[in-house]
Amino acid sequence: MKKIVYAMILPLMVISGLVFAKRDIKNDTSARVAQKPLSAAARKAELKKWEATPEGIKFKKWEASPEGKKVLAGAAKIRKQVSASSNMEAVVTAISLPPGSRLGFGVMARINGEDYILSFGPEKPDEFRQLHNLKVNDKIIIRSHFVSYAPKYSYPIISGDYVERDGKIIYKRTPGTGGC
Repeated sequence: MKKIVYAMILPLMVISGLVFAKRDIKNDTSARVAQKPLSAAARKAELKKWEATPEGIKFKKWEASPEGKKVLAGAAKIRKQVSASSNMEAVVTAISLPPGSRLGFGVMARINGEDYILSFGPEKPDEFRQLHNLKVNDKIIIRSHFVSYAPKYSYPIISGDYVERDGKIIYKRTPGTGGC
C-alpha cells in the first residue's frame, strides 16, 4: 500500500515542480525587458542632476578651461567628416597612446594640423596585426563614426573604423554581433 501511495505522490511532485519552474522562467524574462528611452525633458533633467554632482562640476570646469576649449574645438573641427563617415587624411605622429591611457590599442594622428587619439579598442590578437606595422610619419586615410573627449586626455578621441595606407586597407572594424 505504501508503494502505491509513494508511486502516486512522486509524479505529482515532479509535475508541480516543473510547473513552478516554468512560471519562474517566464517571470525572469519579463523582468529583463529593456527600459524605454528617456524623453527629452527627462534627459535634460538627468543632465542637470549630474551637473550638480562633483564629477559634473569638475567636467564643467574642464570644459571652460583653455585645455578643454582646445579639445572641444578639435572635436568640432572634424565633426562633419565623422558624422558623414567620410575619408580623412592623417599622419601618424606617435605609435603609442599617452601614458596612463585606458583606451586599448591606438596611435596618435594629426588631421588638418590638430592632434588626435585614434583608438581601436581592446587589443585583439589578429585584428590589429597590420596596424602594428604603422610608423611615425606614415600617411593614412581613416574613417570613423564617433569622436569623443574626456578631461583625462589632452586630445579628442577618434574611434577608428577604417584605416588605409598606400591604397591598401590595413584595418576595417568588423560589425558587432548579437546586437539589434
